[in-house]
Amino acid sequence: MKSAILATVALATQQVAGHALFQQLWSNTPVTAVGGSDVVCNAGGRTGVAGKCTAKAGGTVTIEMHQQPGDRNCKNEAIGGAHYGPVLAYMTKVADASTADGSTQWFKIFEDGWSGKSSGAGDNDNWGTKDLNTCCGKMDVKIPDSLPDGDYLLRAEAIALHTAGQSGGAQLYMSCYQLTLSGGKATALPAGLPLVKFPGAYTARDPGILINIHAAVSSYVVPGPAVMAGGTTKVAGSGCDGCAKTCSATAASGKSAKAIFEPAVSAKRAVPFSG
Repeated sequence: MKSAILATVALATQQVAGHALFQQLWSNTPVTAVGGSDVVCNAGGRTGVAGKCTAKAGGTVTIEMHQQPGDRNCKNEAIGGAHYGPVLAYMTKVADASTADGSTQWFKIFEDGWSGKSSGAGDNDNWGTKDLNTCCGKMDVKIPDSLPDGDYLLRAEAIALHTAGQSGGAQLYMSCYQLTLSGGKATALPAGLPLVKFPGAYTARDPGILINIHAAVSSYVVPGPAVMAGGTTKVAGSGCDGCAKTCSATAASGKSAKAIFEPAVSAKRAVPFSG
């Protein structure tokens, strides 16, 4: 049975002067066919929109996911229903983010996968989506400073493995955002960058896609290529930092967070609801 995460993915940039949210997107569309075109930016997500977010190479973006529309209450699980699995972020360099369709080559800048916690089932271990729950749905992602200036798509993804014991059972939730990057130290992408295309980056039989997490898990291979040099590999269960820590504390205390959560620029790829 297909179960859905109603997820909001919010993108914010952190700068010296403050922290502002640029966009939000609510969707409950899981992708299960890793070889299909929807795996790029979700259903309908290959069509661009007019807006772009500005971001700094070497800076940080905060992605945010919640299972219920409008619910950013930190007392509720951000990703409930035992939807355990990794959280990943990719980027691709494009000529114009507002018209790019995601068919270019992607590189991974972030992953938060798995770490063992007990001798029992993998459900009890540490997972990237559990870190989202701990951090009120937020995950800080650093943009490597070795990237050149220009337009990019950023692809944020959570993979739910609760039904991944059979082929086609893993549920992928992704959204793409349109960025214009500045402040980079390079004039071209780094040499030797591990590049992939979507579809093509995953197969239905990858060990990080086809796995029974309801049995004991001794190791876990996060799907996709290695994280690029200068990217971030977060240890699952290591807690919150940056906005994922301070913004969560603000929301949990009941203080006003309008400045954090008010969308200002539409640079998200449209993704429809599905029942």
